[in-house]
Order: sequence, then structure tokens, then C-alpha cells
Amino acid sequence: MFLLPKWVSGVVSVLALVLAPLAQAQPANPLKIGVIGPLSGPSSDFGIPMLNGIELAVAEINAVGGYLGRQLQLVVKDDQGDPDVGLKGAQALATEGVVATIGFCNTGVAQKSLEVFQNGKQPLIIPCATGTPLTSKYPAADSYIFRTSAKDAIQAPFVVDDIVRNGWTKVAIFADTTGYGEAGLKDVEAALAAKKLKAVYVARFPLGVKDLRTELAAARDAGADVVFSYTVGQENAVIANGRSELKWKVPQVGAWPLSFPFFIDGAKAAADGALMAQTFIAEPSNERRAAFLSAYARKFNKRLAVPMAAAQSYDSTYLLLYGLFGIRSGKLDGPTVKTALENIPRVYYGVVATYERPFSSTDKDAITQNMLVMGKVRNGAVTFAYAEDAKRNLTVQRKK
Repeated sequence: MFLLPKWVSGVVSVLALVLAPLAQAQPANPLKIGVIGPLSGPSSDFGIPMLNGIELAVAEINAVGGYLGRQLQLVVKDDQGDPDVGLKGAQALATEGVVATIGFCNTGVAQKSLEVFQNGKQPLIIPCATGTPLTSKYPAADSYIFRTSAKDAIQAPFVVDDIVRNGWTKVAIFADTTGYGEAGLKDVEAALAAKKLKAVYVARFPLGVKDLRTELAAARDAGADVVFSYTVGQENAVIANGRSELKWKVPQVGAWPLSFPFFIDGAKAAADGALMAQTFIAEPSNERRAAFLSAYARKFNKRLAVPMAAAQSYDSTYLLLYGLFGIRSGKLDGPTVKTALENIPRVYYGVVATYERPFSSTDKDAITQNMLVMGKVRNGAVTFAYAEDAKRNLTVQRKK
């Protein structure tokens, strides 16, 4: 028997009870939700936790009746972290009758598929990919692209603020040549400029690079006192290991990929001390987070590899449900679902945040900078970098 945390069961049951009269108008066939992400290949590090978070939420929702008596059914596509494969998956989802899609972990993969959702008027909720351009490609009022991850335009200045607070002023930026690295580099440079700083060295490299010691030596010779890395996979570990081999003891900071196993397991001792922006750290700091972590462990019986990916995807699924519950007409076409997501009527007390009007016709990003904390790698795990962040995290933040 699937046991629900009391707060989950209560939330869904109340909504189902309030809207029960509409249930008779709904057919009994399952309600299809699309899912797309890297379930194999190098980016599966966070693609699989993304899928697991969605599956956990769907299991909880279906256990208390689904959507007005209709069970939720996932239609899953593996984009393999490849833009061309992702495009084919997105095109397939467009023909499979899904009410909306939750997906994409890689900015470059998402970028190539956005038009499929936008032109098809099918809502897409991005739970992991953080490239700033994803939710700014289309005018907000017309956009079908929503997001529940922290875009790089807020992650970069958040980390730069921490750099300045620590007294580091000579920044070396190491960014890969994917869409993610390209957009992240621009966001970091803009954040530094806002502090009247400029990178003393910038390195660009392709995914799969095995040795960056030459570039690291050049950054050292340029006087860098901190390395800001912007890449999604094992390249973060290549940077850390290269610093270690050069015996260059400067901190490594970055966005959320520094919390991934590819970095922590790949760099081992060299990863210790790395600092990164986080929306969620896997510590039971309140009832909701404790219940989520416990339910995840029971259902999947495995290490929660990238907690942010799982938690953000879990919350995305509930936000979609909350949007659907706001539809009074019974119509579930793309434009109606888009409008419903822009006008979610009830507060959702989520794992990552408390979502009160997370989206609107003028804003498709649910996460704001006040929801971020600094994480730090300690002994092979990510924890709070600062005591004040741990204390602030006891209260789930709302959008500002």
C-alpha cells in the first residue's frame, strides 16, 4: 500500500472534494502528461532524479484519485542530452495527446525544442534547465514555456555576491561551449560588471575535455583567486582535479552542477569546499522536506543523486495539478492550461518553496533569488555553506 504524507493527502483530497462536481463531466480515461529529459548518457545524473521526482508526485496524486477521478499517466521520452534526439522526442510528444509536458535538463537541448511547444500551443514546464534565454525567447504574455528551476540570471549574481562577500576579486571563468555554458558566461560577466569587476581570465572548452591544466595554469598566472565554473558534467571534476595537480589552492564556485555526482564523485577530495547555488539541500529542515525525502527513499530505495532535480520536478507536477484544478470549464486544451498555470488560485506548499502565484502572464519563472542558498561540498556530500542559510531554510520562501 502506498502511504501518503499527511500534508500531501490533505492537500490533494481537499482539492478533489472542492471540485468533485466536475468529476462527473470528465471521462475516465487517463490524463496524459509528457516527460522528456536525459534518462541515459552523461546527463542522466540529473535526468533520472528528475523523472523520479515526477513519478513520486504522480504516485501520490493517483493514490488519492488522480485528477477528478482520472489517473495521471506519464508519456516519457529520453532525449539522451542530445539536441537532435530531444527535438524528435518533443515532436513525438506533440502527437500523443499530452495535456502538458514537464522536462529538459540541458539548456542546449531545450533550446532546440522550444518551438515545438510554442507553435503547438502546448505548455512546457522546465524543472531543471537553467539557461536564462529559455523563458525569454518569446514575449511572456504569449509564451507557453514555464520554469521551476533557478535561471542563471539569478544564480550567477547570487554566487557573485558570495564571491565579493568572501573578498575574492580576481575571477577566472571556465565555461563550456554548449548553450548552457554560453548563456552562463554572459550572466556571470554581467553579474561581475554590476560589482565593477571583470574576469581576469576566461576559458572555453567543449564537453568531454579531459585536461584543462594549461588553461588553469594561465588563470593562475593571471592572478585569479577564485574559479567560477559553468559546465554540466564531468568537466567540473576535470577543473577541480587539474587545480589539485597544479597544487593551486583557490576555491571553485559555480551554479548547481557542482552538486552533481559527476563532480563530487569524479573529483573526490578535490571537490571538497566547492560552493554552489542551491534551491534545495537534502536535509529534513521542515515537515514537507522530511516527508519528501522519506517518500523518495521508500519508493526508489536508492541514493538521491541530485536532490534539486528531484524536488523541483516533484513540485512542478503538483503545480501542473493545481493549475488543472483551476479549470472550471472542463476544457484541457493548450491555451486553457496555459491560462490556468498563469492563474493558479491556491497556494501550493511545496518542497523547494511556497508557491503563491508562481506564474503569471508577465512572468514564467517560479523561482526568485531569495529562494536560493549556498551549498558546500563537505566529505562527499552537499550541505549548507553558512549557518544563516540553514536557519533561513527552516522557513520555506515565497516568491519576491
